[in-house]
Amino acid sequence: MKVLFMGGTGNISTPSSKLALKKGMDLFLLNRGRSKVEIDGAKSIVGDINKPEELDELKKHKWDVVVNWIAFTPADIERDLALFKGRTKQYVFISSASCYQTPLSYPIITESTPLCNNLWDYSQGKIQCEDRLLKSYREEGFPITIVRPSLTYDTVIPIAIGGFNKYNTAQRILNGKEIIVHGDGTGLWTVTHSDDFAKGLVGLLGLTQAIGHAFHITSDEILSWNMIYKILANALGREAKMVHIASDFICKIEPSFTGTLLADKAESVIFDNTKIKTFVPGFKATIPFSEGIVRTINWLNEKQERQNIDLETEAKIENILRAYSRL
Repeated sequence: MKVLFMGGTGNISTPSSKLALKKGMDLFLLNRGRSKVEIDGAKSIVGDINKPEELDELKKHKWDVVVNWIAFTPADIERDLALFKGRTKQYVFISSASCYQTPLSYPIITESTPLCNNLWDYSQGKIQCEDRLLKSYREEGFPITIVRPSLTYDTVIPIAIGGFNKYNTAQRILNGKEIIVHGDGTGLWTVTHSDDFAKGLVGLLGLTQAIGHAFHITSDEILSWNMIYKILANALGREAKMVHIASDFICKIEPSFTGTLLADKAESVIFDNTKIKTFVPGFKATIPFSEGIVRTINWLNEKQERQNIDLETEAKIENILRAYSRL
């Protein structure tokens, strides 16, 4: 198959690019040429998707599959519809599991769980993208497939505060400092390694019966937040000094955490992966967090510059801890 990834060198998408090549797909990557990640075997189209004058090479092609990893607004979708109508047999939109109803009315999430998240602009944008694509599918037959990842990691630390592309909480654990765990830490969540996600995503590429459908792709491992932070600390060879603080209080003191916390990680979720397993029978997540996070820490330790200590985030963590200690 001739496949275009718009993006393809990020935390989630890099393992999918590598697996697509391993499966024998003719993979093209469209990006601005700024990524330091090299995908051996992939063909590169350099250009800014938002600058039509840079897309002459792209317009020469037709595709079996186009995957957009970096669309966030309806304007992005309108642009893609104009570019790819009649030029691809399948368009895969990478959405987000944060689109699911917040707060949940039922803790088991399936693909039919309502999409409604009014607390986070990011999620609202993804929902609007899905709505526009579904309209195009219903009215014009545009061949969409929607995929919703949830807290997927490879080169990032999948925690609620002071993690992801920031090394703050990891460094605090190494230094024996207090770290923030939202709520009482007993809320349930799922973290998924990007290598596992890739098995499901690549299995959907070119799958005719997946047209018109939405899928989430996650691990079946369910962990409490206390356990997630404990496993992280174990990977760092330290004990975690956890301070449990209500999510509402955290976001009152530092409202910038409202999206990633109140709109996403503040309540328990359990993902039912029956649908992706039905459409892609070979899909099974096999990397437990205790193994995957060791890989991540080892990768971060290879180069000091990968350990991003964000001063603004550090100040916010200290501000929350000070405010909580005064209660």
